[in-house]
Amino acid sequence: MSLRQEVNASVVSMKNSKPSKKFKIDKWIPYLFILPSTLMIVTFLFYPIGTVFYYSVQNYDVSAPFYNGFAGLDNFIKIFTQDKLFLPSLMTSFKWVISQVGLQLIFGLAFALLLNQKFRFRGAVRAAAFIPWAISGVLASVMWSLMYNEHMGVFNDLLMRLGLISESKAWLADSSTAFAAVVIAELWRGIPFFAITLLASLQSIPEELYEAARVDGAGRWKSFIFVTLPQLKNTIVLTTLLRVIWEFNNVDLLFNLTGGGPAHSTTTLTMYIAEQAVHGSNFGYGSALTVIAFGILLVFAAVYLRITRFERED
Repeated sequence: MSLRQEVNASVVSMKNSKPSKKFKIDKWIPYLFILPSTLMIVTFLFYPIGTVFYYSVQNYDVSAPFYNGFAGLDNFIKIFTQDKLFLPSLMTSFKWVISQVGLQLIFGLAFALLLNQKFRFRGAVRAAAFIPWAISGVLASVMWSLMYNEHMGVFNDLLMRLGLISESKAWLADSSTAFAAVVIAELWRGIPFFAITLLASLQSIPEELYEAARVDGAGRWKSFIFVTLPQLKNTIVLTTLLRVIWEFNNVDLLFNLTGGGPAHSTTTLTMYIAEQAVHGSNFGYGSALTVIAFGILLVFAAVYLRITRFERED
């Protein structure tokens, strides 16, 4: 082979090798783009979760540092055998979640159906309906505490004018009414969540389905049962799951309105965790309670998605 032929062969081989190197570089470019978000997720999500699991098997009490150290399963054993407030707070959490999610779903669906109709000033009414969702939990707590106030609250004044009560009541200080009072306050704030998501899903339902139902002789109720609800299934499943997790971990409204009282009648598991970890400075015990709450939600989410057959065709 001549020198010229050797040079040409080397040039050809170099040209053929460049695309492979470029291909290898291009292969890693997508991972470089998602690297910042991945680092943020690990830093602000997985690391705190790992820290909670770590402290759950530790004795870590700021007020008694001389007892700090590895505890094994002692925190969990104490929760299930000696803690007299764990089961009541867990039952209160279940009652809170069931009442909130159930009522918010019913009223949210009703509002979504109403707001999906065509009427004058529909845009303004929609904007006004979503205002409670935009208000912070602290501000909502202040508003409702003033409305429930025994001496100047609007609820007492309204009920007395209607003749339903004869004297003012301290709604948030009475163990027989405190839970219902905070349920109403959170219900007002949570309905727009379902209304927004269900309204968006309603607008995506093809009008041809309703026309076909009317041709088959279906009225409004049958169209709702056999057309609207099946089309809303995945949205309802997802929103209820998200809302269950949110309400189970909800603490701002309860903390600001009742602080878990009176007589622990509004103390949910999350409130009890805050009481142990934040106020009691027993972070090890609070972390163990958090791990149990995490396990409950994880099992519920898996079973719920399995039962409801999320994103599966029936």
